[in-house]
Amino acid sequence: MISVTMLTPLDLKLFRDLGRMKGQVVAVGLVMACGLAMMIMTRSLILTLEGTRDAYYQTYRMADIFGSLKRAPWSLKERMSEVPGVAAVETRVVLDAVLDLPGVEATCTGHLVSLPEDGEMPVINQIFLRTGRLPRPGARREAIASEAFALAHGLRPGDTVTAIINGRRDTLEITGIGLSPEFVFEARAGETLPDNKRFGVFWMNYRSLAVAYNMDGAFNDFCIDLSPGAEAGPVIQELDRLLSRYGAGGAFTRRDHASAARLDDELRVLNALSMVYPVVFLSVAAFMVNSVLARLVRLQREQIAQLKALGYSSWQVGRHYLSFAMVIVGVGSTLGGIGGRFMGGGLISMYELFFRFPELRFIMDWSAVGIALVVSAGASFLGVLSVVWMAVKLPPAEAMRPEPPTDFKPSLLERMGLTRWFTPTFRMALRNIERRPWQSIFTMAGLALATGLMVLPGSMQDSIDHLLTYQWNDVQRQDVIAFLIEPGSGAALHDLEHLPGVTYAEPIRSVQARIRFGHHVRKLAITGLPKNSRLNRLLDIQGRRIDLPDEGLIMSDKLAEVLGARLGEEVQVSVLEAQRPQLNVAIRGLMQDFTGVSAYMDLDALRRLMREGPSINGAYLSVDNAHWSEFTQKVKKTPRIAVTIVKKDQLEAFRSTTGESIGIIRRLYLVLAVIVAFGVVYNSARIALSERSRDLATLRVIGFTQREVSGVLLGELTLLVLAALPLGLLFGRALATFIISAISTETVRLPLVISGRTFSVAILVVLAAAAACFWVVSRMLSKLDMVGVLKARE
Repeated sequence: MISVTMLTPLDLKLFRDLGRMKGQVVAVGLVMACGLAMMIMTRSLILTLEGTRDAYYQTYRMADIFGSLKRAPWSLKERMSEVPGVAAVETRVVLDAVLDLPGVEATCTGHLVSLPEDGEMPVINQIFLRTGRLPRPGARREAIASEAFALAHGLRPGDTVTAIINGRRDTLEITGIGLSPEFVFEARAGETLPDNKRFGVFWMNYRSLAVAYNMDGAFNDFCIDLSPGAEAGPVIQELDRLLSRYGAGGAFTRRDHASAARLDDELRVLNALSMVYPVVFLSVAAFMVNSVLARLVRLQREQIAQLKALGYSSWQVGRHYLSFAMVIVGVGSTLGGIGGRFMGGGLISMYELFFRFPELRFIMDWSAVGIALVVSAGASFLGVLSVVWMAVKLPPAEAMRPEPPTDFKPSLLERMGLTRWFTPTFRMALRNIERRPWQSIFTMAGLALATGLMVLPGSMQDSIDHLLTYQWNDVQRQDVIAFLIEPGSGAALHDLEHLPGVTYAEPIRSVQARIRFGHHVRKLAITGLPKNSRLNRLLDIQGRRIDLPDEGLIMSDKLAEVLGARLGEEVQVSVLEAQRPQLNVAIRGLMQDFTGVSAYMDLDALRRLMREGPSINGAYLSVDNAHWSEFTQKVKKTPRIAVTIVKKDQLEAFRSTTGESIGIIRRLYLVLAVIVAFGVVYNSARIALSERSRDLATLRVIGFTQREVSGVLLGELTLLVLAALPLGLLFGRALATFIISAISTETVRLPLVISGRTFSVAILVVLAAAAACFWVVSRMLSKLDMVGVLKARE
């Protein structure tokens, strides 16, 4: 413990002043802590996810290149391994199967991935076994289940599941529960949300799958590990050339892999948030520090003169007042570090809803703590620089005199004759605001920032509500999407139409393609729809229906943005199926969607492009709920159906993952916004009371009542609060626009929607914070020592 004798007189004065200002120090420190906590939390989450991902990918050898094809002989593996730049090749059989689980009515999909037949781990994309063992060599009915699916259904080693594999019911015994770096984000192809109850990955011996799907001695999927320093581009070109005759769908890098891309998108969002919120909070904190110290210097003019007269240098005086800011920085940094640690640790559970790692432990980014300390100190230093300079340059002789009185001329509104019906206290409030314009502007700016921060949480909820209505009611009007194992003719549509309970069916034909514009390329499915599609409507940004043209593409506005293409321009389409046609196609419309990126064509136009007849590989279905159980049972027994996507299941998955996670973030932002709102209003009210205690006591002495005196002070603050509200709403809209744009990626996006209710809640919260602060200040005002504050030097 530091002895009091070791403290200088200036240190003792600092502690005494801080004791008298403890409420304001805590208020400013909390606002600063909010910004620093957000910075530390997001930077630590980035470090946690990146570090865990990189270690997982390296330890379990995540592949660099992936690809699929129709069927290729096993002997081709040797030729693939000879491609320059290839270090290792893993060929396998990968297919989807329908799962029939006891007590589960919904149709579940099992993504079946083959393992080496010798019972060893794969060379690439190795499996982390949480519990159990690998299937025994030669075992035909043993499998490893993915951990997310197993947890969702309570499966353990020794349990069995029924799978319809190529039309035949097989009982699979689970020998282990595992994870793979290939499926950190576990979802069906093309889906952007995990649905662990209805989708799972199963690893089985090669012959179990090869024999069932007539693939013995062949493969339909591969993954490749590159040599150190090798470029992926030339390797992919050579692989596409080598495999084109076998129906290859086009190789792609890890960056375009669905699981890796989803994790990369999340990291991009965190990087954006790690900058925006700290800037806003620290801007508010810098303003508050400036206000507090400016008030202190004005009140301590005589003390500054006495210090200089006693021999203290200007540097010592300046350092003394700068120490006030450094104490606030210390308080804010300490609270921010603790808050960031606990908030980040709490949010880890949210990421476990989406991403599966062998272990996901929160890693504190201590460099972020150091950066936060430097940034907060810099913001505070900039905020108090002018105030400290004012204290340093104040000559002792001038400081010994009271501060010159401000101009008490009538306010602008009074000179315009607009205040004749106003009360005297209201006119005093107007004059006080006009006498200190910069202080009033800064107070309004702080209140506007607090109001704007309140808008963001509500806008996120509004966006989710709109998305649920837009995506699952306005656009997707089907009940089920059914995809076939292989494209079929019109007879396949007839079979789907006659499933139990189906009241209407619309055919779809989707093909894998690369779309290129300039140097930008994206690999995705182009979907052909019939004209005037009723079950999947294409809407533009204004919500108007887009009719499919006879020729040309309708694509997501996000896809056009990524490609850098505009309406009317032509993109190069390279189909990766069948005869692999290549041609230039014009963009005829831009649609608004919020999950993934999509491209659509007229169904007949797509068939002409593919040079094929009336083929389909799926359909949108409307199903009568009264026959839902019969429908699901029939689907499970239909071997041609590979995957069924049920809209109500997607909605449930959204609410249990994305909806829940955004709800957690929204509540966090709400708490931080309330802290800022209260801190700004309290700080402004406390400064006003300190600076004008003599004026207010004088009014009491000359006969003004307690209520009238309170009206002068609180009326001024009320005017500033009311003036700041519309500015805050505008700032809140701008902030929500920026944040929602920052978190909008190719995989998932949110619309920008801000309801009147959100604006109303923001206003009410700020007014409630103001009312609470006014009550506190009114109590202080009632205890004002009128004799003490009226004492003054001549």
